[in-house]
Amino acid sequence: MIWCLTKDGDQKAMKIFRRHYSCKNRNPKVAQFVGPGEKMVLVHLNANWHYDALFVWRKYISDDNQHGVNCAVFRNESSLLSSEMILEAERWANDRWPLERMYTYVDSSMIKSSHPGYCFIKAGWRKCGKTKSRKLQILEKVNPEFKNG
Repeated sequence: MIWCLTKDGDQKAMKIFRRHYSCKNRNPKVAQFVGPGEKMVLVHLNANWHYDALFVWRKYISDDNQHGVNCAVFRNESSLLSSEMILEAERWANDRWPLERMYTYVDSSMIKSSHPGYCFIKAGWRKCGKTKSRKLQILEKVNPEFKNG
């Protein structure tokens, strides 16, 4: 298994989160980093027992009328393939929230890659639109049995 379950507020996980582009509050006094709603925080432990990857699932009411489970954070500092890590994280989400659509937001302006979100595309996700502000790309993976509404 790639991932281990931890809790929102895990200080070692927060260190990785602070290096993610979506982190707006780098205040070390903040205890939790995921936000409201149901959440699942996954970390990868390397051979030295240090965290080198973070994946956060969050189920909440989206301002953009997105439905399902949101990949709120994915940061991979390990040598493992990001697409493989995403596929295993999906299994965790499917165990907890069966048949739910999965989606994430990608800010192309904040990612160094010439193909932002490529690791999600390699894991079978697809582009499905932009946020209301048109700033963020929305990617999704829909379970064939998912019924919206």
